[in-house]
Amino acid sequence: MFVGRILSIHRPRPAANGAWRRLYRAAVAAPLAAAGLGLAGCSTAHITTPARSATEQLLISTAADQAAERLAGRLAVKGSVYVDAAGVEGYDTKYAISTVRDALLRHGAAMAPTRDVAATIVELRVGALSVDSESSLLGIPSIDIPLPVSGTSSTPEISLFKKELTQGVAKIAATAYDKTSGSLVASSGPQYGFSNRAEWVLLLMLSWDTNDLLPPDTRPDPKPWDD
Repeated sequence: MFVGRILSIHRPRPAANGAWRRLYRAAVAAPLAAAGLGLAGCSTAHITTPARSATEQLLISTAADQAAERLAGRLAVKGSVYVDAAGVEGYDTKYAISTVRDALLRHGAAMAPTRDVAATIVELRVGALSVDSESSLLGIPSIDIPLPVSGTSSTPEISLFKKELTQGVAKIAATAYDKTSGSLVASSGPQYGFSNRAEWVLLLMLSWDTNDLLPPDTRPDPKPWDD
């Protein structure tokens, strides 16, 4: 009887051990399955960006528009005109040359298809066509702190008031002379154009930007849903 009781106590153990094994396997498999689902649900969209931003291009082209308008007003040439831009080089100069032609046309000139048939030659030169930046801060700037293991770390910037200004600058000049005699018709002198974009921060949290690059309501605000 005593041996039978011992056997009756030990016989259920294999079943109990099997249940524990199944429970253990389920406990291990659940997080692995969840991790697999999480990994399967992740996706990343890669967007390629050009070397220059649209804001930079708008700053330069807007400044060029202003300088070209002033230049055409100072020259005030009439009749058949050929724009000689052989000495103009650098980034965005093609746009600057085209906007000068446009301004001259709107001020009464007529563009000759070739130099030979023009009455007046307008020799164009560009002294500046680029972007400047400056920043001013009232507060505590970010400070790099060397760390023995991870290299360096930076403290956060504390901005009570901050202004970051990016300005497009254009300097364009032109000399108009008679094609046949080579005598001076008009000289514009250096004409300047400026465009601005400023980012402002007030009391760490309030931020906004101002610019003269686009007319009001030109760029629509993005919406989190479709109409």
